[in-house]
Amino acid sequence: MKRKCADMSKPKPPHDFDENPEWTEEDFGLARPADELFDAERIALLVRQPGRPKGSTKADSKQQVALRLDREVIEKFKAAGPGWQTRMNDALRRAAGL
Repeated sequence: MKRKCADMSKPKPPHDFDENPEWTEEDFGLARPADELFDAERIALLVRQPGRPKGSTKADSKQQVALRLDREVIEKFKAAGPGWQTRMNDALRRAAGL
């Protein structure tokens, strides 16, 4: 049986700890716009653009289709966790001899 080392465990926060507290007027008064604190390159890293990153996929490399599959087949792929659509595509490629 493995023993948990007491000094290795993460200490619990106080019982009244709030990970996301509501801001007070004082908090808003102390806040500063990001462009006062960071350069443009860092600000760009903070802003998430919708969709996939540019250049991460080739144009016309995939085609969206509507496909009716057995529920059990979909559940089996989903049960293995994230990436199930890629694994399903790989299985279809193998079945097609690609």
